[in-house]
Amino acid sequence: MAGRNGRADRAVRLGRDADAHGLVFTKAALLTFGGAYAVLPYVYQGGVEQYQWLTATQMIDGLALGETTPGPLIMVVAFVGFVGGWSKEIFGPEALFLAGATAATVVTFFTFLPCFLFILIGGPLVESTHGDLKFTAPLTGITAAVVGVILNLAVFFAYHVLWPQGFKGGFEWLSAAIGIAALIALFRYRIGIIPVIAACGMMGLLARLAVAA
Repeated sequence: MAGRNGRADRAVRLGRDADAHGLVFTKAALLTFGGAYAVLPYVYQGGVEQYQWLTATQMIDGLALGETTPGPLIMVVAFVGFVGGWSKEIFGPEALFLAGATAATVVTFFTFLPCFLFILIGGPLVESTHGDLKFTAPLTGITAAVVGVILNLAVFFAYHVLWPQGFKGGFEWLSAAIGIAALIALFRYRIGIIPVIAACGMMGLLARLAVAA
């Protein structure tokens, strides 16, 4: 009887988690404009603040991983889903990888589903609205709002990278120095983005290894 109740509780929890994952990422795809940088603040609110699928530090790690690997940045949602499924043990402690992989699949599906629907259903209407002020004027306001959202994301990055433990914790001077060095390399010396990312990553790795030693 206890085993049956345990399986029933796990099934209920699984359904609740799947609904939450699907709802958050469907809303992220439907209600945000401007690409991944505009979506990520909403994903952060849902994944970190509302459901606690992962920590703010883990979210930063996922964003760094998404920025430095091939593919669109929006695929960071797969990382959020994987960590959420793993940490919540939706299939129990003996199947953590399966839980993470399943959650990553669910959030990826629900993130891209609205996009396909928009293209298939609204595609034929795009040309008919070209030059129509009723449709182009709101897009101007949306573009301005997206700039503010991206600025908010930049502040979010800076805060969690430079003060990982909050303002009461220590300031990450090394991260600040690496960021300034990258800024100078990109804008003053026009060095390519790939060499800059590789060099910054190597400096961070060497610094962490030195501290650990």
